[in-house]
Amino acid sequence: MGNRLIECVPNISEGRDTNRIEAIVNAARTIEGCHVLGVEPDQDYNRTVITLAGEPEPVVKGAIALIERSVELLDMRNHTGEHPRLGVVDVCPFVPLRGVTMDECAQMARDVVAHVAESTGVPMFLYGAAATHPERELLSTLRKDQYEGLEARLSGSEHRHSEFTQYPDAGSKEWNDVAAKAGGITVGARPILVAYNVNVDERDATVSKKIGSLVRASGRLLKTPKGTSVRVNGMLPMVQGMGVTLEEMNISQVSMNLRDVELCPLHMAFKACESIAHDHDTRLLGSEIVGLVPLKAMLESGAYFDPNATDEDDLVAAAIEGLGLNEKHSFDPSQGIIEWAIKKELKV
Repeated sequence: MGNRLIECVPNISEGRDTNRIEAIVNAARTIEGCHVLGVEPDQDYNRTVITLAGEPEPVVKGAIALIERSVELLDMRNHTGEHPRLGVVDVCPFVPLRGVTMDECAQMARDVVAHVAESTGVPMFLYGAAATHPERELLSTLRKDQYEGLEARLSGSEHRHSEFTQYPDAGSKEWNDVAAKAGGITVGARPILVAYNVNVDERDATVSKKIGSLVRASGRLLKTPKGTSVRVNGMLPMVQGMGVTLEEMNISQVSMNLRDVELCPLHMAFKACESIAHDHDTRLLGSEIVGLVPLKAMLESGAYFDPNATDEDDLVAAAIEGLGLNEKHSFDPSQGIIEWAIKKELKV
């Protein structure tokens, strides 16, 4: 393993069919030097988060192989799930870890988009540091109205997108059989993001939706007496959040993206949700990290829950306990912490 290291986190729109998930992941595994650090399917979301890591060239090749296999095996016309999504590979970000710049990761994203657009014709979008316009930087903006709204965007019917976000950057720019089957695929470059979900002891997501709208950075839109709207910012910086029901577990969940875990640490997100839940006479049932988390974030939360701990293992254990990461799920730090997973898998 050299001095250049990146992470790639494709999210595919399949979380129930284990055979298809395995076939898609195996497409990346066949690329020498592309290491699969994690595969996390979710039946309620009907989505699987896959974590790849290694030197840039094999990871890029692995991402292309995974996307092309997803296009072959998955069909958005048959997809339902709780999580927002635009296509068979809803998002595929490249993340610099060591010896690689963000600009280089952005170029990798552009190369993947160009290759997949040429090989499949699927509508391809660029986001994050690879975005071609400031309005295209946020995934949530490009994904507005999801797969169900893509036909209107590409056919010129009534839609909610601006002229800067309506069309893909490459691939088909009209609604056809390829777009109908695969939807739109979004590839980009971004810093480390932590996908973090907090479980709430309710079934219908009433409180979870309130929590999501209060903690997310974008906050709420409030109606004025004149019929216009004004936005009130939320509690947590650089956080996206929403409340959803988890039918399989008979609970609900506040699903969050912590876009800068230094500005909003895990424990801050957890305690904010806990406080609002208590105000609504309910309680949290632990939380989960989807994908991998930086060691620094776990150490910081460990120090919050156990100020007397100094050893890394003790701090991580305190974070796991304080955040309830094993209450409804199972968190293995050797696989869930980026640095430890890389050390274990890549021998670095």
